[in-house]
Amino acid sequence: MNNNSQERNVKFAFALFASLLGFANVGAAESLVYEGAEGFGHGKHIVFLAGDHEYRSEESLPALARILAKRHGFKCTVLFNIDPKSGEIVAGTPSNIPGMEALETADLAVVFLRFQDLPEEQMKHFDDYLKRGGPVVGMRTSTHGFKIPKDRPYAKYSFDAKGPDYEFGFGHQVLGQTWVGHYGKNHQQSTRITIIEAMANHPILHGVDDVWVQAGGYVGKPTDGDILTIAQPLDGMTPDSPASTTQSPMPSEWTRTYRSESGQVGRVFTSLYGTPEDLTNEGYRRLMVNGIVWAIGLEDAITSDLNIAFVGPFKPNTFGNQTHARGIKPEAYAGYESPIPAHNNISPPKAKKPRAPKKVKAESP
Repeated sequence: MNNNSQERNVKFAFALFASLLGFANVGAAESLVYEGAEGFGHGKHIVFLAGDHEYRSEESLPALARILAKRHGFKCTVLFNIDPKSGEIVAGTPSNIPGMEALETADLAVVFLRFQDLPEEQMKHFDDYLKRGGPVVGMRTSTHGFKIPKDRPYAKYSFDAKGPDYEFGFGHQVLGQTWVGHYGKNHQQSTRITIIEAMANHPILHGVDDVWVQAGGYVGKPTDGDILTIAQPLDGMTPDSPASTTQSPMPSEWTRTYRSESGQVGRVFTSLYGTPEDLTNEGYRRLMVNGIVWAIGLEDAITSDLNIAFVGPFKPNTFGNQTHARGIKPEAYAGYESPIPAHNNISPPKAKKPRAPKKVKAESP
């Protein structure tokens, strides 16, 4: 057997071993894939896009992907903002999400982006996905997921886009709302989410109870669709904090549809929350898993006791602007047992001071 054959055999054996453990593309520097083995989601492909500056989408989305792959059989691809020089996951900046071609085979896109201005070759895959009417789950800052100069080919997706054809961009046209404003102070006010009584039998709400999230609220007024829940800001950071006396409840989760250029209609589920600390609340985590399953068209599989347990260690970082864990590449999250995050070091690397040149003693004459 020649060296090339031996090398191919080793690679094949390693890939087979990796897939049995629940991950693929172990050596890939740009994407993360969890291959579900069995469950009602087997044969369906979900692509998660993590790219915000503040709310730790790079921790929330791998955690959700693991649940859906391990517990329910979906193939889950997670794509991140990547520093092209280091290959490390970064928070929001630079606008670079390699692997967007995964959307070509996606049955659902779960989007957690903020102010992205992706290269045209990456954005084309997103544009193609929406043109075919692919279903979308949008989380938190995705209402203002793109900020693209008006002279660029995909400027219509920008949150501040003007004109009658695609006013206010992706957030308004697909998710049902663009950026409006905060409604609750982060790290000072948490949020109690309650179900609208008339919507209690909606599949997304099966088994959902006692929802409390640590993030402050957003102004939530969808253009249309069905509002499922309302959010009440609390004056404090514990579940038993009193309701704010100055801020009344606002919509927080809803469903709607959008019509694509091809004429296809895509399902949409929008949540104005989604930090990894929000996911530690079982009620909110169930809300998100149910919403994803509904959006992909498998609502008949949603039960009140659907397994939503975390897969592997999950000890998230507190959200904050550019307070992401440093030095982590996607392969650090391969498999089902690697910790999320890989570590909690959020300190930016210190710039190295240039060393002063050593003084050389003159030789004696």
